[in-house]
Amino acid sequence: MKQFNIPSRYRSQLIAPLKQRRNAADRMKKDTTPTVLDFGPVQVLLARHFGFCFGVENAIEISHRALEEHPNKNIYLLSQMIHNPVVNADLTDRGMRFIQDTEGNQLISWDEVTSDDIVIVPAFGTTLEIEQLLADKGIETKRYNTTCPFVEKVWKRSAKLGSDGYSVIIHGKAKHEETRATFSHSQSHAASLVIRDMAEAEVVAEYMTGKRELSTFHDTFAGKYSEGFDPTTDLKRIGVVNQTTMLASDTQAIAEFLKQTVIGLYGEEHYKDHFADTRDTLCYATNDNQTATQRLLEERADVALVVGGYNSSNTSHLVDLAAEKLQTFFINGPECLSPERIKHFDYHAKAHRETADWLPSASPLRIMVTSGASCPDATVEGVIETVVGYFNGARPAHEVLEHALEALAV
Repeated sequence: MKQFNIPSRYRSQLIAPLKQRRNAADRMKKDTTPTVLDFGPVQVLLARHFGFCFGVENAIEISHRALEEHPNKNIYLLSQMIHNPVVNADLTDRGMRFIQDTEGNQLISWDEVTSDDIVIVPAFGTTLEIEQLLADKGIETKRYNTTCPFVEKVWKRSAKLGSDGYSVIIHGKAKHEETRATFSHSQSHAASLVIRDMAEAEVVAEYMTGKRELSTFHDTFAGKYSEGFDPTTDLKRIGVVNQTTMLASDTQAIAEFLKQTVIGLYGEEHYKDHFADTRDTLCYATNDNQTATQRLLEERADVALVVGGYNSSNTSHLVDLAAEKLQTFFINGPECLSPERIKHFDYHAKAHRETADWLPSASPLRIMVTSGASCPDATVEGVIETVVGYFNGARPAHEVLEHALEALAV
């Protein structure tokens, strides 16, 4: 896989050698067992896959290159480049500015942006409407377009569904930058509808089967369907794609549920005329991280820490997976920690919390650690280093690393 030129401050001297050793020994990614870092009084169970993915490293490299190549120009990002506060703060500290927030609200007037400026498209991509607005201003975006190729893959899949006469059901969060971009591209080729979860898929099925009055459809899904969407005709032939950071199992379950609904309506022998059996469009990194987290949860542990940006969709789903089994805290980084209490985030309530006495008294204490695809390994190392520092007699990190590498070599 391509190696990207990203700032060394995002790398980790503890984690990089572990990832290199494991990747070299397991190029096909069949071994998802966690790495155990035994510090003595505390043991850290580190997920097999976590941290920066291809799309994130590509976006970071392009953004920093734009800063280096144009030191005297205004450089804008359409919105947060990725959902991580460390990386975004790093860019803004160097003078980069965001035109919109993560929900598309304007932070900088378009009137301020001129053809002399550099505008970077974030990893989530952007809408066709914004692409046209920038083109009308004479702003060239191809050179600094950081759209993840796995997001573009979903756009291509949607276009193919449309050309084959199917409507597109997008499993995603309607306000998320990536879903807004995917919806924009999809609706240019096909009737399109965004659904959040299985509950909304069940509502769609009720419209398909006549259990709900079709006249209520547009109120039920207000703001989530393409212009002119007609449930009378546009739900007769459907295909499912997703926001690439959703839970793979949820997308698969939704697709299977809608497929069975179609079979119930048209029969097994005719369902392919009405349902496109699309392959899952979840990105490889999201899938790897979710699979590694599921395997991590097969181990015995006392508490789990999931590290990443609080507006990161892929990270929030790792939290959901871990929380099904044990006490789990969603944290930004080491600054959230102290021996007495932990500052963490409740993603579903969108609320910051503080929990006292968060460290279990087990000996040795076993802590599961993973992170989202936009979180620097250096941040994860900082979390590990901080927690280990609470325990007297903990082995030094270099010694623990050496032992872990030896165990991986066996």
